[in-house]
Amino acid sequence: MKLLISPINPEEAIAAHKGGADIIDVKNPKEGSLGANFPWVIRSVKEAINSEKPVSATIGDFNFKPGTASLAALGAATAGAHYIKVGLYDVQTEEQALEMLTNINKSVKDLHPEKKVVASGYSDYKRINSIDPMLLPAIGAKAGVDVVMVDTGIKDGRSTFEFMTEEELIAFTTAIRKQGLLSALAGTLKFDDLPMLRRIQPDIIGVRGMVCGGDRSSCIQAELVEKLRNEM
Repeated sequence: MKLLISPINPEEAIAAHKGGADIIDVKNPKEGSLGANFPWVIRSVKEAINSEKPVSATIGDFNFKPGTASLAALGAATAGAHYIKVGLYDVQTEEQALEMLTNINKSVKDLHPEKKVVASGYSDYKRINSIDPMLLPAIGAKAGVDVVMVDTGIKDGRSTFEFMTEEELIAFTTAIRKQGLLSALAGTLKFDDLPMLRRIQPDIIGVRGMVCGGDRSSCIQAELVEKLRNEM
């Protein structure tokens, strides 16, 4: 499993990098679960870590606006992100999800074919009236994206494991692998979840609150990133 850590600024990015994160994921929690940060923050994070380590960027929790999302995705890629991550927050049908992801993927890869698009569904999809994440492996493969993940849409302290069982998450990651894509799992994960995560075996786990001392509004601590890396 690779470890993705989500800083909001260069200082947190340095802490995540020093602690041993594999992927530095720039986001803005003030704008939601996958809230977008500014292009200059993405650039400054890349400069701060001064590394070949890949930088990821979230572009938002999107309703059905394929044009807006495509422009945002291209902006993140141009600013320097290697992984461009979109949340299908208020996307409710398979047809909408396919149109969104196909156009986002095209907008990125027409100019940056080496970069990776990440499609995120939400484990708490029923309470946010969004698409079932179990539908996304097949949709993502058809759209040409590289990674399919699941996160929590509402950040109220409830974990992905409260909305999806271990068996469902194993089925989710298995379906993603069968499509030839990478799988990612996030959503208020805790240190106590590591045994379950080892059994599920996603390719990537994404965290913020866990390495902020349990409060995602606090700052990332390099020693907690190192602890997580060692325990993984």
